[in-house]
Amino acid sequence: MRTLKFLLKKEFRQIFRNKSLLPILFVLPMIQLLILPLAADFDVKDINVAIVDHDHSGYSQQLIGKIASSGYFHIKGYDASYKEALHRIEQGRADIILEIPAHFERDLVKEGSQKVYLAADAINGVKGSIGSSYLTSVLTDFNNDIRLLLPATPSAGLSTHLVPAQPTIGIVSENWFNPSLNYQFFMVPGILVILVTLVGGFIAALNIVKEKEMGTIEQINVTPVKKWQFIAGKLIPFWLIGMFDFTIGLLIARFVYGIIPEGRLVELYLFLSVYLIALLGFGLLVSTYSNSQLQAMFVAFFFIMIFILMSGLFVPVDNMPVWARMISRLTPVTYFIDVTRMIVLKGSGFSDIKTPFFIEIAFAVVLNGWAILNYRKTS
Repeated sequence: MRTLKFLLKKEFRQIFRNKSLLPILFVLPMIQLLILPLAADFDVKDINVAIVDHDHSGYSQQLIGKIASSGYFHIKGYDASYKEALHRIEQGRADIILEIPAHFERDLVKEGSQKVYLAADAINGVKGSIGSSYLTSVLTDFNNDIRLLLPATPSAGLSTHLVPAQPTIGIVSENWFNPSLNYQFFMVPGILVILVTLVGGFIAALNIVKEKEMGTIEQINVTPVKKWQFIAGKLIPFWLIGMFDFTIGLLIARFVYGIIPEGRLVELYLFLSVYLIALLGFGLLVSTYSNSQLQAMFVAFFFIMIFILMSGLFVPVDNMPVWARMISRLTPVTYFIDVTRMIVLKGSGFSDIKTPFFIEIAFAVVLNGWAILNYRKTS
């Protein structure tokens, strides 16, 4: 234990002596947590609509007014023809075209049936699809007033029929765990995990290889320090720094974004402690295989990018193809993002997270055991 104590003193002195490293460990993650949740917002707003109104009747104006007052749409212009409105989409000045035919109100009143035409810019598939869904919702509300009946699934080039009133079913929805549908509540826990991953993964990957480049690794190798003591001495300081960064991140989530964990912090920190051991073990494993800091940085970057993209941070894992879901379940980041959201938003207890917890323990044992076995004290 005395040997490990001296190794820890050495590591902490090296960390706090490096003035350029301290902002990377403590300041940059906090700045990123303040900025990234504001940018990583998948809520589709400010959808630009081009109107082609061939009727100019009271009903058509009522429909346009309802769309404009919804809060999601901006009326970018009134065009005389569909071709002119399509030109707006080609120039990127409109996302959706709503074409109202001539005699819209007359045919609706006299014949009980009429059509409107929707065309969405599908280059941005997410915005086109969600924008069409939002507009469909507005038209569904309009149906309550002027008997507009729409097909269930909208698409580009959709024709919608106007028919007399039919009996309707009122739908009352309730949003659990995020009642206001605030997208930041969903993103902040995941981004916090990613920031801890970036700091721990990259810094640990550069740790041992830095000793190689400086030549101090040879001095350590001739000492009676055991391999596990050397790896533990490299792991523990950054484990503590990861715990500190995560705590500061939770405080930012509380006081900046108003996110208060619904579950107990005991389970959250218990999982975090195991996750950091697994993550730092991965970084140290990369470091034992690398001969330079540049090589270690690129190898770590390659794997961490896969971890992030496959973690379910941006795209739900269940929406991925089977092969991608299998890869995502082979990364420790996926489990920690799921567990963090479960504890923070749902208030899950240990019984709900015990399976990913034991999987994370397996990651920690395998990665750190591999790093210890791969570290050689002799060349």
